[in-house]
Amino acid sequence: MRIRTALPSDLPALVAIYNQAIEAGHQTADLSPMTVDDRKEWFQGHPPDAHPIFVAEEGATVLGYCTISPYRPGRMALRHTAEISYFVDGRHRRRGVASRLLTHAVEACPFLDLRTLFAIVMETNTASIRLLERHGFQRWGHLPGVAVFDGVEVGQDYYGLKIPPPGG
Repeated sequence: MRIRTALPSDLPALVAIYNQAIEAGHQTADLSPMTVDDRKEWFQGHPPDAHPIFVAEEGATVLGYCTISPYRPGRMALRHTAEISYFVDGRHRRRGVASRLLTHAVEACPFLDLRTLFAIVMETNTASIRLLERHGFQRWGHLPGVAVFDGVEVGQDYYGLKIPPPGG
């Protein structure tokens, strides 16, 4: 497995993987599948030198991806804080893909001048919560019942990690 920065040509695979999470339910707050056109602006909002998208691949197959997204852009006091998200193709889960992506992204943060990283996770996504905790993330907050799936309210948990400076 190799991890690299995403290329525009990866966008169809990233959209397909994200749509799997939408279809599975309770993994993301989006309810309708996305198209490549829907996600072009999102992709462009992740410049590799500031807020990259990392792709895990084997050969020419994209196994999953991880994004480091800006948090409240334009509010300069928050410029060292970012949100992390990760999604793995259902055919490649339970092979360490998400763990490798998460490790890679956390290790990149000091070089991106990021000091705080957080993930927003549906409280029902226990696999993701366990993964974050294994990587040192701690539960920093809970928003009760903020997402509604087919009439069922689901909360979101915020998991955070302080990033040590390079060499620290």
